[in-house]
Amino acid sequence: MIRHIVMWKFKDGEQQNIEKFLAGLQSLYGVIPQLKAMKIGVNCGKDSNYDAVLESEFDSLEDLEKYKAHPKHIIVSTLCQSIRLYRCAVDYEI
Repeated sequence: MIRHIVMWKFKDGEQQNIEKFLAGLQSLYGVIPQLKAMKIGVNCGKDSNYDAVLESEFDSLEDLEKYKAHPKHIIVSTLCQSIRLYRCAVDYEI
């Protein structure tokens, strides 16, 4: 199993688009068959931290790549690119 974790820091003034992005991200679960589990969290702490995090699980790195290439994921990812300041990610075996 592979755990894929992504964190984002968003631009100020983008709250409506951030909510749209997070809802779009959540909508991928059950649509992309390779996506086995998903959790999304929004930071409730200090402003200097990242704003949101995604934890997702896949059976293999190949399945993660299929998820990234899925047309629905590309739509959500494209929206995120326009509203984020920073993104960081890590993939590891569990």
